[in-house]
Amino acid sequence: MIDVQHWLSALPPGVIYLIVAGVIGVESMGVPLPGEIVLVSSALLAATGVVEPEWVASAAAFGAIVGDSVGYAIGRRGGRPLLVRLGRRFPKHLGPAQLARAEQSFARHGVWAVFFGRFVALLRILAGPLAGALHVPYRRFLLANAAGGLVWAFGTTYLLYSVGRAAEHWLKDISWAGLVLAVLAGLGSTWWLRRRAHRIEAADTAAASAAPEPASQTAGAASGGESGAVASGGQSGAVASGG
Repeated sequence: MIDVQHWLSALPPGVIYLIVAGVIGVESMGVPLPGEIVLVSSALLAATGVVEPEWVASAAAFGAIVGDSVGYAIGRRGGRPLLVRLGRRFPKHLGPAQLARAEQSFARHGVWAVFFGRFVALLRILAGPLAGALHVPYRRFLLANAAGGLVWAFGTTYLLYSVGRAAEHWLKDISWAGLVLAVLAGLGSTWWLRRRAHRIEAADTAAASAAPEPASQTAGAASGGESGAVASGGQSGAVASGG
């Protein structure tokens, strides 16, 4: 992340805003990119005065909302086969296990998975395409998408900006109170949101692992049992006849 921040610091502010919007937008379409790292690095640059925090947050929110909407359209047009192809291309991030967990999250939480998914790396990438593939109504999706994108972008940016400014002020004037208040307020809100998001993810994982055995396998087992019983009956009849 330090390398990304150093690389961004050499660019004009306008280019940094475009990079923030572009990377986060492409990530939201379903392509694994370090969107959060770019946002965090840019927010820390804002604390040093290189860029303006409101423009960083606005660029991140714009990229998240537009990227998710484009991902939704792609998913709705391409359906689940598109997600399977993406899984083959990016097996580490979008493999069958990750796709199953994301689908389980949508099945259990609906559009709330879109909102809280903004704070979870897996759903941040898959929310748009998966919502489109599952034919979630676009108005409901857009509402959750916009709310999640705005809270994530502005919350992350201003949290890091405030902490960075407080740290700089502390280093100059030894202002413990400002640093402690900024850190506690920022960490408290981020902790709550991430805890809620990871709770949802953990519940989905547990539900997926406890899912009942598919009906086809159960029927196959029952059929095998009946066949065994018939065979056993036949053998017993043969023995009795021979006796």
